[in-house]
Amino acid sequence: MDEDMSTVRIRRYGKTQKKDDTGTTVAVVTMFNFQQYRHIQTPGWSLGWTWAKKEVIWSMVGGQTTEQGDCSKFKGNIPHCCKKDPTVVDLLPGTPYNQQIANCCKGGVINSWVQDPSNAASSFQISVGGAGTTNKTVRVPKNFTLKAPGPGYTCGPAKVGKPTKFVTQDGRRVTQAMMTWNVTCTYSQFLAQKTPTCCVSLSSFYNNTIVPCPTCTCGCQNNNTQPGSCVDPNSPYLASVVSGANKNSYAPLVQCTNHMCPVRVHWHVKLNYKDYWRVKVTITNFNYRMNYTQWNLVVQHPNFDNLTQLFSFNYKPLTPYEAINDTAMLWGVKFYNDLLMQAGPLGNVQSELLFRKDTSTFTFEKGWAFPRRIYFNGDNCVMPPPDAYPYLPNTSPRQDISLLTLMLALLMSLVFYTYA
Repeated sequence: MDEDMSTVRIRRYGKTQKKDDTGTTVAVVTMFNFQQYRHIQTPGWSLGWTWAKKEVIWSMVGGQTTEQGDCSKFKGNIPHCCKKDPTVVDLLPGTPYNQQIANCCKGGVINSWVQDPSNAASSFQISVGGAGTTNKTVRVPKNFTLKAPGPGYTCGPAKVGKPTKFVTQDGRRVTQAMMTWNVTCTYSQFLAQKTPTCCVSLSSFYNNTIVPCPTCTCGCQNNNTQPGSCVDPNSPYLASVVSGANKNSYAPLVQCTNHMCPVRVHWHVKLNYKDYWRVKVTITNFNYRMNYTQWNLVVQHPNFDNLTQLFSFNYKPLTPYEAINDTAMLWGVKFYNDLLMQAGPLGNVQSELLFRKDTSTFTFEKGWAFPRRIYFNGDNCVMPPPDAYPYLPNTSPRQDISLLTLMLALLMSLVFYTYA
């Protein structure tokens, strides 16, 4: 799977319309998440930019700025925000209807395009003063930033495009915006965090060895720079430590493990039938600070073209190489297991996959039955080294001994025949 498949692209455009003759314009900003399997989860997105002139935001619908700024020069009506570089966040669910706009008020959560395309966008409306009322006076903002909720996104410059057109409900009239521009933001896992966020462990029915996540995959317990960075699940003070944790921190509070990852994916080759084989997948949450809503898993394996049945997960094939169907996206069933609870007894989800055997490619040898790559919520998970994979019981030494015995017996018979 190309590295491009693990990035997120969010496109946003603004449409500006003249509101009145006092120099106030209305702009609607919509963010589209075109990424197939990366979503923006709670506590949600925050969008920032820098005004080109001395614009102010008089009012907002469907969103709000995090700071008002210095509005002391205004008398009477006070703007919503006077900052040169405002930061906007989404409103929460349950916002009064007169403060809503379409695609707003989801707490900043934007789903991925494959999982839920109807909720893969977020919008807000702003009334702007000081920008002018014509496409000659309105200037495009600059320095766009997107946090979701932390770093990872890099936004390019705004590019002016064709004005957005709007069709009336009866379909008999079309109006258009004064201006429309687009900004593209791209995600990088390396910018988002310095360490991995998930790992993979492996096991099989034909080998008693359980291959764990590599040690210190996401950190180490004896971390001198971050003491107390994990929680002992058997500690009598566990409840007080978790409840007293900083809820506003984005840093995970993980259970103490050898790998120290917030999430572990376990792939178990469970059964072998005449024409089929079966796999059990378990996702475990070791993070006490996070419930993963609308989670998803992307798995690359050459046998997904022959996936016959899937239990308790949703499935959609991804074909980054067009004709080759070796990549699948899995996610939970709504209201059943689409929520991966925080670390604890309920902090896991699991399913089983049934594959039909392709006699031309199927084998249990050399780790073929294990995935090539796994992503959790769009982040690449660390796999064990290939030489550590569970292997088939090796019967070749017994074959070599019997062959050697046969050759010695043949040689002795030849020697006996020569001297006879």
